[in-house]
Amino acid sequence: MAATTEGKLVYRIYRALSYSVSPVVKLHLQYRRLRGREHPHRWTERLGRPSLPRPPGPLLWFHAVSLGEGMTAIPVIKQCIKQSPDLNILMTTTTLSAFHVISKRLPSGVIYQFAPVDTPTAVGSFLDYWKPNAIILIESELWPNLIMAASENGILLALLNGRMSRKSFKLFSGPLLRPLISLMLSKFSLIVPLSTMQAINFQLLQAPPYIINFSGDLKYVIEDFDVSEEELRSIEDLKLQLAHRQVWMASSIHRGEEEIMLGIHRVLSRMHPEMVTILAPRDPRHGVEIAQELQKEGQSVALRSLYEKLEARTNIYVVDTLGELRHLYGLTPIAVVGGSFFPGLAGHNISEAAASGCAVLTGQHVGHFSHMVLEMQRLNPLSILQVSGKLELEKALKELFSDPKVLEARCMAAKETYHSLSGGIVANVWNALNLNIFKRALCSKLDKDWYATKVNVKVNDVAFHKYSANRQWCAR
Repeated sequence: MAATTEGKLVYRIYRALSYSVSPVVKLHLQYRRLRGREHPHRWTERLGRPSLPRPPGPLLWFHAVSLGEGMTAIPVIKQCIKQSPDLNILMTTTTLSAFHVISKRLPSGVIYQFAPVDTPTAVGSFLDYWKPNAIILIESELWPNLIMAASENGILLALLNGRMSRKSFKLFSGPLLRPLISLMLSKFSLIVPLSTMQAINFQLLQAPPYIINFSGDLKYVIEDFDVSEEELRSIEDLKLQLAHRQVWMASSIHRGEEEIMLGIHRVLSRMHPEMVTILAPRDPRHGVEIAQELQKEGQSVALRSLYEKLEARTNIYVVDTLGELRHLYGLTPIAVVGGSFFPGLAGHNISEAAASGCAVLTGQHVGHFSHMVLEMQRLNPLSILQVSGKLELEKALKELFSDPKVLEARCMAAKETYHSLSGGIVANVWNALNLNIFKRALCSKLDKDWYATKVNVKVNDVAFHKYSANRQWCAR
């Protein structure tokens, strides 16, 4: 009881502070818009101002911060639509990069908006307009105003792939924030943690044990998605250009990591003159900068966004686009996953490369992906090779290029291990959501709404049919 009182006090302080800085937040968003980091026309959605109408009937709100987290939500959204086609689904993210990719990958009929910033006014406006029946947050989106406002409005909350970094856990465990975090976690009806260790972290922060349900890591779920004919032709054309050349890819690299990869490229290209190195930076603008610097040095570089061809003397291909990694992994037998070679970085999803049958290598600094590395290595030590730095990476790549049997063994191990770990995850998550969130959030309200709708609208009204269809789902 004392902890709850203390948590409420800390929240009141946070709410007052976040309300007072609302004008500054608005100015900051405008500044980001001018710098191209917010959508030029839809940036006001971040202030809780909608740009699309709210359809009648129940609505589920899925929220993820950025591209990687957002992509993990899509398989769950598809499962929701499969189980109950008439449910309305709203998807939000916060970043422009996520908008450009995810808005094209979502199933037809899913509403996309930018998420509101965590100020009382923005969150209040957003909830008042969209009136979601349940909110499904992805990974680490623990925002006090959003969670507390949802709870006050009777909106059920779920956290999928729940995680927190070591730094965040240490901060949340401190005397100042622990009461607030504990209060927020008590408002959830379901937490699906990323790993067993993350489940322990949530319980140490006093999340009720009965709401924690480990259903598997959604980042293992790799789905095929539709691509345009132009994109498909481009990938096939690139595949033909690489057919008779040795190739490796450094994906999701951060600033500074390109120096490591280019240093290794220079060593390997002396041994294998026909070799091609694919560099795929996390930030497309970084890719353009890399290409420009290499061109100044007189090197022949092909740039993905311009669909440039690989000439005979071109041995560096720079990917400055988003959302194509899953297809590009299919062009290379070797993938070095970046964001892992400097302290302070936290790694990236290695399962995409494994699913494509690449020999997968990564650095030591993999953050919350460490459980994925350990799981895969536990099943098959050849599935993932974790190197200590540039010298060890160079040595490993030399071996893979010179010994086809070693390369084949690692490719097979990665793919087989991925398939062993990825099965049944979406079904498990769906079952947990259905039992703990959807039936509780939707069915009791549907009964009330159905009778009200039956009395007040015509039989052929769209709303009536939506309520009727969803009541049938609730009865299952």
